[in-house]
Amino acid sequence: MTFLYPAFLFGLFALAIPIIIHLFNFRRFKKVYFTNVRFLKELKQESESKSKLKHLLILISRLLALTCLVMVFAQPFIPVNDSRIKTGQKAISVYIDNSFSMESVSKNGLLLEVAKNKGREIAKAFGDADKFQLLTNDFEGKHQRLVSKEEFLQLLDECKISPAFKSTSEIYSRQKDLLVSSDANDKRNYIISDFQKNMADLSSIKTDSSISTAFVPLVSNNSGNLYIDTCWFDSPVQQSGMIQKLHVSIVNNSTNSIENGIAKLYINKKIVSPVTFKAEPETKTEVVISYLIKDVGVQQCYVEIEDHPVTFDDKMYFSYEVKKNIPTLVINGSDPSTSSGTIKSAGYFSSLMKNDSLFNFSEMTEKNIDFSKFASGDFIILNGLSTISSGLSSEVKKFVDNGGTVFILPAITSDIVSYNTMFNTLGAGQFTSIDTVNTKADKINYAQGLYTGVFEKKQENIDLPKAFTHYVMSSSTRSNEDVIIRLLNGNTFLSAYESKAGKVFVCTSPLEDEASNFARHALFVPTVIRMAINSTPNVPLYFKCGVNEVISLKNESTSKEGVLHITNGSNKMDLIPEMRKQMGLINLFTQNQLQEAGNYFIKDGTTNLAGISFNYSRKESDLTCLSLDELKNQLLSIGNKNLSFIEPSEKSISASIAELSSGTRLWKVFLILTLVFLLTEILLIRFFK
Repeated sequence: MTFLYPAFLFGLFALAIPIIIHLFNFRRFKKVYFTNVRFLKELKQESESKSKLKHLLILISRLLALTCLVMVFAQPFIPVNDSRIKTGQKAISVYIDNSFSMESVSKNGLLLEVAKNKGREIAKAFGDADKFQLLTNDFEGKHQRLVSKEEFLQLLDECKISPAFKSTSEIYSRQKDLLVSSDANDKRNYIISDFQKNMADLSSIKTDSSISTAFVPLVSNNSGNLYIDTCWFDSPVQQSGMIQKLHVSIVNNSTNSIENGIAKLYINKKIVSPVTFKAEPETKTEVVISYLIKDVGVQQCYVEIEDHPVTFDDKMYFSYEVKKNIPTLVINGSDPSTSSGTIKSAGYFSSLMKNDSLFNFSEMTEKNIDFSKFASGDFIILNGLSTISSGLSSEVKKFVDNGGTVFILPAITSDIVSYNTMFNTLGAGQFTSIDTVNTKADKINYAQGLYTGVFEKKQENIDLPKAFTHYVMSSSTRSNEDVIIRLLNGNTFLSAYESKAGKVFVCTSPLEDEASNFARHALFVPTVIRMAINSTPNVPLYFKCGVNEVISLKNESTSKEGVLHITNGSNKMDLIPEMRKQMGLINLFTQNQLQEAGNYFIKDGTTNLAGISFNYSRKESDLTCLSLDELKNQLLSIGNKNLSFIEPSEKSISASIAELSSGTRLWKVFLILTLVFLLTEILLIRFFK
C-alpha cells in the first residue's frame, strides 16, 4: 500500500491524546461507610470491571476512527504494476481504430461506436485543464496536435470508417512523437482497437519510458468474413467478338459453409452474367465467369458478392480497354529489282494484315521512314533492312521504352555492326556470324507464352520451319533472352527480350524464300498475330486505394491546358495528379489521394484517355484478432512495465483508468470506516450500561 499524501501520516501522533486521557483519569471518589458492606463490595467489583471494559472499547473506537480519518487525508492506494502518480498537467493521446474491421458488431453495437464511447470515458477520467490528442488510421493533420477536452470530444464525434490501415507499431510511434515533444509532466497514450493479427505487431514497438501506454481491446461477436480477394483474365488480350474468362478468387474466412453464393459481373453498369458458387470454411474458391466481349473502348466493370456486416471487400472493381484494331507499322528493306521497290517478303505481311480488321496496317521502306507514325503505333516490324541507321535505332529504342513491341528480321546481306548497335541499346544479343547450313527448328518453348492458346495441347513432334541461312546470335550477360524456337544445331531461331516497358522479338533467319520457309510455314501466321495481340500495353486491371500508385500512359498530345484529371463517372470527384513525362511516357502519381474504391476515368479536357479502377486493400479482410490471452502474453513478453492492459468488463473504463494510473484507491473505504467507528463510539457511550 502506498500513500498519495504521506505527510498526513504525522497526524497519527494525535492518537496519543485519547490514550493519555484514558490513562490519567483524575476524578476522585468519596468514601461512604455502611454497617454491612459485603454485598456492596461485590457490586463495586462488578461495576468497575464493566466500566473498564466500556472505557476500553470506547478508546479503541476513538483510536480507530482517528486512524481512519488520518488515512483519508493521506489517500492510500494499492499500486498496479508499480505505478506512481504524477502531478501536474497531463497529455493524453487516444488512438481510435477506424479501419474497415471496425464495421464488425459486438454485444454493445458497432465496434467503431464502442471505441468512440470508450474514448469519451477516457476523456471523462481526466481534468478540463489536461490536453488530448485523437489519432486515427488517417493520420490527418488536424489530429497531429494536442487540443482541449471539448475539442477532443468534437473530433471524436467526427471519426468515421476509413480505408487506411496502420500497424500497432506505426500508431505507437506517431503517438510517441507528439507526446515526447509535450512539456506535460504526465504522458499517457491509449490504443483502442480490435487488434487484428495483421496489424498487431507489438514486438516491433519501440517503447519510451516516459510514456504510460494502455491497450484497450474490443471483442467482436463474429470474426468470419466472405470477400473477393482478386480477379484476373484467362487471356491478357481483349478483342471484340472473343469469349473472355474472368477468374474471381473468393475467400471464405469463417466457420460457415456457403452453399449457394452468387457472384455478379457488371460491365458499364449492366449485369452480364451471375454465377453461383460454393465455399467451404477457411478456404479459397476460384469462380470462373465466361462472357462475350461485344463493345470496343474502355470497359468499366466490377464483380460483386453479398456478405454482412463487413461489406467493403464484397466488390472488386476493374477496367480494361478493347481496342478497335492494333496500329501496326511494317518497314521493309528496299530492292530496286522489284516493281514495288521493296524486298519480296514484304508481300507476306501485306497479305496477312492489310485487309484484316484486327490491324490498322501501314508500311514503308527503309529509304522513306516517317518517324512521326511511331508514336501512334503498338507493333513495328523491321523486315529485311540492309542497315540500321542511328536515327532509326534511336527511335526504335524510344518506341520500345514507351511499351511498344518490335519484331526484327534481318536481310540476307545485313550490316551486322549496325544491327548490333541497335541490339545493344535494346539489351538484346549480338549477331556474331552468318551460317548457311541447311537446318531445321528443333522445338518450341511453350513456357515462354507466345503460343498460348494457339495449340490445343503441347506437341513434341510438330512440323517446324527450316532455315537455310541464319545469323548466329550470342547472349551477353546483360541480355534477358527468352528463346522461343531453337534450331537443331543449338542456335537461336526466334527469341524474345523484355526491354523497359516493351518487348523485342528477333528472328535470326531472313524471311526471304532462299533463307527459310518460315513465311510459307503454318506457324508464321499465329506467330505474327500473337506478337501483335500481345503488343497492346499491359495495364493493370486495378490499383490500390490509399497508395501512391504510378499510372503510366503513352506520351500522346494533350490539350492546351496540358493537365490530366482523374474523375469518376458522376464527376463528383476530380483529382489532378502529379504528372511527370519520362522516356516517352506520362507517369501519373496519385499521392495517396484516391481513398474511395470505384471506377475512374483519366481525362484530357473532355476526352477520356483511359479507364482505371481502385480497390481497397484486402489486409483488413482477415478479421482474425488476437485473443485477450494472446494480447496479454505479447505485452508480458515485451517486459515493459509502462505497457498495461485494460480488460473488457462491466466496470467503466474511467474506473479502470483510475486503477491503472493510481492503483486501487482506498480513501473512500477509510472514510466509511471512520464513520463506522464514530457511530460505534456513540452507541457504546449511549447504550452500554
